[in-house]
Amino acid sequence: MASSSSSPPMKYQVFFSFRGEDTRLNFTSHLHQALKDKGFGVFFDEEELERGERISPALSRAIEASRLSIIVLSKDYASSKSCLAELSDIMDRKKTHGQIVLPIFYHVDPSEVRNFGGSFKASFDVHESDRPRDEVKRWKAAFAEAGKLKGWHIAGVQFDRSETQYINNIVEYVLNKLMNSYSGSASEEFIGIDYQKKKILELIKQNRVIGLWGMGGIGKTTLAEVVYMEVSNPFESCYFLQNVREKIEKKGKESVRNKFLSVLLKDKEIRIDTPSIGYPYKERLNNIRVIVVLDDVNDSEQVDWMGVKHFGDGSKIILTSRDRQVLKNGGATQIHKVEELNEKYSLQLFSITAFKQLNPSVDFLHLSYEFVWLAHGSPLALKILGAKLYSKSIEEWKSEVEKVNKFDEPKISHILKSSFDGLDKLQKDIFLDLVCFFKGESKEKVEKILSCVYKGAVSGLSNLLDKCLFDINSYGRISMHDMLEKMGKDIVDQESKYPEERKRLWNPEDAYQVLNNKGTERIEGIKFEMSHSDNLKLSPTCFESMPNLRYIKFDVPEFLSSWAKRSLTNGDIDIAYLPNELKCLQWEYYPFKSLSLSFNPKNLVVLKLSGANMEQLWNEDFQDLVNLREIDVSFCVKLRKIPNLLGAINLESLDCKLCRSLVQLPELPKMLYHLNLSLTKIEEVPGSIEHLDRLETLYLRCCPIVKFPKIPRKVYCLDLSETQILEVSFSSEPSNNIQQLKMTNSKSLKLLSELPSNLKYLDTHGCISLESVSFTDRNFYSFDGERDYTMIFSNCFSLNQDSVDNIEANAMLQIQFLAEKWESRYDHEFSIDPEPNLFYCFPGNKISADRFEYQSMNSSLSLKIATRGSSGRRLLVFAICLVVDLTDCDSFGNLKFICEYQPLVASGNDGEGGFKKFKSKLFFREIAWKIYESKGDHVFILCGKDMVKEDLNYVEASFQFYIKHLPFIKNKEKHIKVKKCGVHVIYVDAESYTITDVMRYDKSNLNFDSQGDANTMEPHHHSATETSTRRSKRHRVG
Repeated sequence: MASSSSSPPMKYQVFFSFRGEDTRLNFTSHLHQALKDKGFGVFFDEEELERGERISPALSRAIEASRLSIIVLSKDYASSKSCLAELSDIMDRKKTHGQIVLPIFYHVDPSEVRNFGGSFKASFDVHESDRPRDEVKRWKAAFAEAGKLKGWHIAGVQFDRSETQYINNIVEYVLNKLMNSYSGSASEEFIGIDYQKKKILELIKQNRVIGLWGMGGIGKTTLAEVVYMEVSNPFESCYFLQNVREKIEKKGKESVRNKFLSVLLKDKEIRIDTPSIGYPYKERLNNIRVIVVLDDVNDSEQVDWMGVKHFGDGSKIILTSRDRQVLKNGGATQIHKVEELNEKYSLQLFSITAFKQLNPSVDFLHLSYEFVWLAHGSPLALKILGAKLYSKSIEEWKSEVEKVNKFDEPKISHILKSSFDGLDKLQKDIFLDLVCFFKGESKEKVEKILSCVYKGAVSGLSNLLDKCLFDINSYGRISMHDMLEKMGKDIVDQESKYPEERKRLWNPEDAYQVLNNKGTERIEGIKFEMSHSDNLKLSPTCFESMPNLRYIKFDVPEFLSSWAKRSLTNGDIDIAYLPNELKCLQWEYYPFKSLSLSFNPKNLVVLKLSGANMEQLWNEDFQDLVNLREIDVSFCVKLRKIPNLLGAINLESLDCKLCRSLVQLPELPKMLYHLNLSLTKIEEVPGSIEHLDRLETLYLRCCPIVKFPKIPRKVYCLDLSETQILEVSFSSEPSNNIQQLKMTNSKSLKLLSELPSNLKYLDTHGCISLESVSFTDRNFYSFDGERDYTMIFSNCFSLNQDSVDNIEANAMLQIQFLAEKWESRYDHEFSIDPEPNLFYCFPGNKISADRFEYQSMNSSLSLKIATRGSSGRRLLVFAICLVVDLTDCDSFGNLKFICEYQPLVASGNDGEGGFKKFKSKLFFREIAWKIYESKGDHVFILCGKDMVKEDLNYVEASFQFYIKHLPFIKNKEKHIKVKKCGVHVIYVDAESYTITDVMRYDKSNLNFDSQGDANTMEPHHHSATETSTRRSKRHRVG
């Protein structure tokens, strides 16, 4: 029992809770003294007091003021009411504030604590006879929870370790725990790594060898150190070998290994001069369980050299490297890429070095954010920049911002430059090409271009990625830390002080100088941002002096696109010379009427001439275009014809969007997977298109076509918006893969027949003639959970009643599929991808009584929850139906549908003693930026993951619905009225149905008929959803 007659200081590091009669004069006093000897502030009872009342305010303050509590659970601990009150307070503090709790099971078995066995049962029996029931219940819960925590079990039996050994280990553990717990204090080493630390701790549990991978200065060593300190205590031996690469270079690998093994084996006399580790050291290593960190290895042989394969069972090895392949070859079965610090922690780390506090001074806040942005989450960059700015004036800070924007900080550049210097020639060339020309491009595209330039380009890119010299963002595009990019550009510029003598021109001013004068054969690539083209007039022979030119990239910032249309030539020049070595010709608003007659495009991989002035590409003769992968001639309004492309056997993408003069297409090569003909004058899609077995996306928006074309079976995205097609039928396409179909404002469309079962997105907004809609019942698929399920029939005022019934039935069927998917995911709160939602919209002012048994003539309702038939786990899924007046709505794609609901148990609370309300916010993610003006009343059927709740024996629920504009919308104050609302409850048992089972039911009862009056507020005892679930259990497949 801890107690004190005087008020304690308001700050402790360790709080002791113990039963004085059991341990005061032995173990506890010795541990207390050992902690004090290490300099810890410890709250410890100096008197032996027994109180039967509640915990004193002084003790409560002491617990609150402590970072870590040690609970010595001894034989008679539970007999003390004060000890149990302390324990209850400690466990509450752990739950609410994350206090570290360390139990020591002193001469008691941990299972007896968890299960109230041994002497503890008798103690709690006494308490239950003379203390309030709720109080004892709280004590028992805290006691059992403490028994589940990891701690030390000091059995005190023969052959057990001495208490002195235990005390030394406990003190070391407390030291490590408290160091890690100070991540929010002035220890900059541990800022912002808690989340990653948890990931690594999970990996180290399941793997013998793990790797931490990242660029220099990103925090690999720090993260490894924190994890090492956290887990090293139980191991027989441990060693953190920092800077392996550097140590081996300076001292030699034999010397480094000998010291390494001397520490692990606690033997100062180890001398091994042979490549392998032999007797007796190998056997000794086999017999110990160790944890080691090999930091900054750059060769997998270094891992083997250290003898890690000889470590005993249960050993753990953490490797850090800038090269992922080294980690793979070194035996790492899991590799964690060390992440950059986010803005919050970057600012904290920067502030600690720049201000010696956690937050910046107010006067320096804006400048601090500028440096945080420049450092891009690099702990090394943040610390070096912050240290340099410490105690400097605001004028000096502003000056430093300008310098860092132009040059690398020397210390940072040395580290980055060392990564570059270690590359071979191929890797250096590829890296500099990425820096100058390909940042922001897709990795796949860059691989194809560079493979036509360098042998081994794919391997070279992979090596650079492993060395963290570039990255791939979530869109699959090349990304790169700004400091790496600046370093690369500095290296390029240092080739020569004369731009024409450099291989790569990336600086607009240098490119302007060369284009305005004359280049040389040394130039291999030019990137020119055309916002810098003032007074530039290109000669048709400007590239003749650059025969080795591989890349031409003339880019126009989007906000300058209309300005950039002005001519860059003197007069109306038809043709300009282009070198035959070109691999990438990417020139927005290309000013000439055609490519050079002498130009041979055999080496071209990418041809992008969006918005060009050209009328043709090249003559009609067959061309060897085997390397060509992409053609983009979008917005070339004068382009009349696409040349023969049969020689382009590897062409994958052809974009002719808004080529208003284009009236026909040639036969297309079979490797094509993307074709965009939107806003052209093509009246009929060539019959050969159905043989394009790899085609995935086909865009025909605003084309004057009247007949639904034959669609290749792999196409998943089809856009036929604003066409003159009368009927769309998929009845003859049993293996159709269509997942997205856009028919927006196709005003002649009357029929949509046999819509495929795997269709995830359908948009028929404004199809004012559409009368009939049907869905296939063939090969229904479960919802895959990767995107929202959206069906839009807004302003389709000609829909007949059968079509409306089909749309509603399909919506309810898909909600059941969603319910099963959510049931399988319900316990996974932290999902990387957004959870799918369902949205259906069609004109009308009625809510189906068959499908939504609970209805109201306004925006709120209450309903009854059916009694649970078994004791097993059950989920409730709420499907929503709203009637909304869209008359005053600029675009329903900009609306946010909000549902507040409150389920209650029989006692009138939320099942957890409170009155919690839940809120679900749904909006049309797929069309949030589109302008869909709609008229009159529309029905919305909605469902989302937030509408799924575990049933806590609820008996009723109330719902309130309202609609708001998304925050970025003008006139968002306009009121959108919910005129009617309805709710259908789906009950999902823990043993959920399968899709096969649902389909067996739904095919026989596609209309989801239910019994009873829709206006009643009592649940139907045989609702469709309950019946389908029940039947699925009787006819379980497999």
